[in-house]
Amino acid sequence: MTSKLNSILLVDDDKATNFVNNYTIKKSACSDNVVIAENGLEALEYLQSKQNESSTQPNIIFLDINMPVMNGWEFLEEYEKLTHDKRNDIILIMLTTSLNPDDVGRAESFSSISGYRNKPLTVKMIEEIVEEYFVVSS
Repeated sequence: MTSKLNSILLVDDDKATNFVNNYTIKKSACSDNVVIAENGLEALEYLQSKQNESSTQPNIIFLDINMPVMNGWEFLEEYEKLTHDKRNDIILIMLTTSLNPDDVGRAESFSSISGYRNKPLTVKMIEEIVEEYFVVSS
């Protein structure tokens, strides 16, 4: 990878999954800054916080569906209400264990979702996402 991303935001309530995903992101060397939110509300608060300046604005959000407090669907409903400067062209990927076709269809109904992937996150998956959304072809 030629350039690093500012930051990646993992939104998942499972500590083991976050540990593995964080490790995988570090191994891919696409970003040194990984922020973890354990539910949608924490993620929204992070995106809206004053300390979240452009240098730490995530380039990618990996979002789980099933979480306590605020699940992935509830997060998306609120996320789409944020001003453009808070969303700032973030690539949002649903990252879930759900194989339910209804979830895939529902995900497609949100304009802010760039993709839907199944866990676990892999280096190859990260490389594909970075290449698709961040590498400029010459």
